Amino acid sequence: MQEIRWIQRFENYKKALSNLDETVQCIKTNGINKIYIMALVQAFEIAFELAWKTLKDYLEYNGTATDTPREAIKTAFSQNVIENGNLWIEMMEARNKTSHTYREEFAKQLADSILNDYFIELQNLSNTLQEKI
Repeated sequence: MQEIRWIQRFENYKKALSNLDETVQCIKTNGINKIYIMALVQAFEIAFELAWKTLKDYLEYNGTATDTPREAIKTAFSQNVIENGNLWIEMMEARNKTSHTYREEFAKQLADSILNDYFIELQNLSNTLQEKI
């Protein structure tokens, strides 16, 4: 039996999300510092990248082609795969900023957003997709 691409990608996404979870738990246990912020941002970047690509593959499997993260997010929102489209767009924009610039103040703000909002949203996607397997 040939594996379905979105399910293969989803397995990688779950591993990346587990790494992000481990980083979040470490921060909750030990407090936050520069090294943890850098680790958190990196783990978020990887998880977000796999999240939107998993969405893209899932949508394609269900008959809707998308080419960009923004298009995949908007389509996933319109098809009720994700609930908070605005937060996903915010995550995408934050992810784009991390790859083009590094400012300590931005990294701290991003870390707060990851800890308080983005991580939960990424977990929600995992739960939603797990139900669709």
